[in-house]
This record gives sequence, structure tokens and C-alpha cells, in this order.
Amino acid sequence: MHSLAKFRDTPRQKPGCATALGPKMRAEQAHQPNGHAPAVRVGAHRLDHATALSQRVAQFPLFSGISPADCRTIISAAHEKEFHPRQSFFLEGQPVRQTLLLISGCAKITQLGQNGTEVILRLHGPSDIVGGCKSCSPATHHSTARALQLSTALVWEAAVFEAFTLRFPILRCNIGRILGRRLLEMEERFREISTEKVAPRLGRTIIRLLTQVGQRVNGSVEINLSREELAQLTGTTLFTVSRLLSAWERQGIVSTRRRAVMISNHQALLELSDSE
Repeated sequence: MHSLAKFRDTPRQKPGCATALGPKMRAEQAHQPNGHAPAVRVGAHRLDHATALSQRVAQFPLFSGISPADCRTIISAAHEKEFHPRQSFFLEGQPVRQTLLLISGCAKITQLGQNGTEVILRLHGPSDIVGGCKSCSPATHHSTARALQLSTALVWEAAVFEAFTLRFPILRCNIGRILGRRLLEMEERFREISTEKVAPRLGRTIIRLLTQVGQRVNGSVEINLSREELAQLTGTTLFTVSRLLSAWERQGIVSTRRRAVMISNHQALLELSDSE
């Protein structure tokens, strides 16, 4: 009510008359050449952000070999969206309606087994496509994607992104290479689960995660995952992961807290992964 009364009590400006200036505005004009009010850069911050974002995203594997102008064209068709921890990007069984490119944060891709047990298929970090795109995947999602931490993604409508893959064939080639690397990683993990003991398997999983979702903190590299999530990634039990991490912590290779593992000695972890 007070705000409405304030507007009602304000005298209306007569046509052709200048608006009365308050003391602060008059003082500002007095310090401007010719008495003009200071210029206001409308949307300058937003423009700077868009430019910086475009330059950063252009370095991602998805845009490898694409000219800066074409890259800006593709990026300008997306909108930026923030995802809070545990928020879903998409759910298993939903139709593929969007293509998402992670620019910050981390996402986990999961499936549920017949008994309801959740399995982590892989993790995505900045520069990764979350899920895939309509032209390279089935019509429905066969997994669920959730944010592990506060994350931001560029989001395209599926039909719009599909049109870009037809317009820019190199974009489709880049997607093929990205999916090929994912398939290779899945094959390596399948071989490790089938033929190796848990200790080297867990070591290799942590090493892979360093480049995917690792964050440098106080001279160490930190992976923000719980022991249960590491067990899901390596196909073993929570007890086994806890026992191994405790032993490695005593050796000074890692340090742990509730939902994080910090790698203190990367070389020792590499040697441990290859020793058995």
C-alpha cells in the first residue's frame, strides 16, 4: 500500500517538460561535461559473460575444429541452466527432449538393477555432454542423470541441436568421437571387473576420476564422492572400498572425509594400480 501511495503522490510530468532532478542527480550532472547525465551501459555485464562463456566453451571437445563464428552461432541457440545437488537432468524412461553440455559441476549417470540397486555407469564433469543427443541415442533415456554438486549446463532443444548437426557435419563427427571414448572406457571397466582384483580396479577408477571431476584443493586433488558411490563405480562393496581407502590413508596415498577422497600421492596411486 505504501508503494502504491508513493506512485500516486508523484506529480505527473507534463508533455514537453523535463523531469525534475533530485539533489543527487543534479550533483552528478554538475560533474559531467555539458551537464549530461552519466551514460548507463545496459546489459554490459550480460554481454561480457556471454562473450567469456563462448570463448570458454569453444575449447570443449564438442566444438573441436569448429570456427569461432560457427561456435557462437551454436552456443547462442542454447540457454544456461543451473542444477542443484541431487536435481535431475533427466530420468530413465523419459523421452529425449534436450541436449545438455555441462560447463561446471558434476553429474552422475545411473541405472537401477532388477532388485532396485543403483549402479553408477559413469560421471560427467565440465565439457561433457550429459546423456547424448537425439540423433545419436534412442528416443528415450536409458539412464538417469543427477547433479552431484551445484552444476551449470548449456541446454538446447533436441530438434534445434539436431538441425545444427546437419548444418555442421564436424559437430556430428565430434559427438561420434565423444561417444566412442565413452564406449572404450566402458569396455576397459568391464575388463577390469571381470579380470582384476578390487585394489587395482579402485585405483584405476580414482585415477580416471582425477581428470573427469577432480578439483585441486590445498595442493591435493579432491574427488567429491562418497565411499558408497566409489563402490558402485567399481562393482564392489562399501566394506571393501572402506577397507582399501583406510589402508591407503595410513600409507599417505589418500586422505578421506565423509563425501570426498583427496589424493596426496598420485605416483604411489599409479604404482599401486599396476602392482597387482
